[in-house]
Amino acid sequence: MKTPTMIVLLLALGGCASQSCDMPWSESACREDRLLYQNDLMQAKILIASGDEEGYELAHALLNRSARQDQRGETEFYRALLMIRQGPQTTEVIRMLDRAADKDHPHAIALLYKIYDEPYLVDQPDPAKARQYRERYGELDVAQSGYPSFDKAREVVDQLLDAPQQLVEQRTAEEPADD
Repeated sequence: MKTPTMIVLLLALGGCASQSCDMPWSESACREDRLLYQNDLMQAKILIASGDEEGYELAHALLNRSARQDQRGETEFYRALLMIRQGPQTTEVIRMLDRAADKDHPHAIALLYKIYDEPYLVDQPDPAKARQYRERYGELDVAQSGYPSFDKAREVVDQLLDAPQQLVEQRTAEEPADD
């Protein structure tokens, strides 16, 4: 008689302990941590995408803080973008992108393809590696569902890489010329 009661009690308590982190206004610590993680990641993305070098230190700190909860490779992907913006750190960028790709981050895989296909950041194209990343993208759940398509993922990557250059050109055009 005690065993069935104990099982029911453990199941009931297990249900309490596994309160969803996705339930709005649940006031659970888990939910709060998830919201802060999402906020940190969003702020870091905005700071990096803006191309304003003054925000890079804060973006780096936000990525560090959100890294412990990241399971999808987003922090590694955005760290790689940040490193690209800060100057040539090719080996470290590729290492970060590989870590993000290991977590099946679609844009990291698309950027790795770009690196070896064009080439970008490396001196010589590597068609075999580019093909490997293209095939790997095709194996992702998101690729099989059709969103984002490989071409769309590459387009997003190109926009993320081009955005700061466009801002620099715009700022330069707006600055008064020295006489």
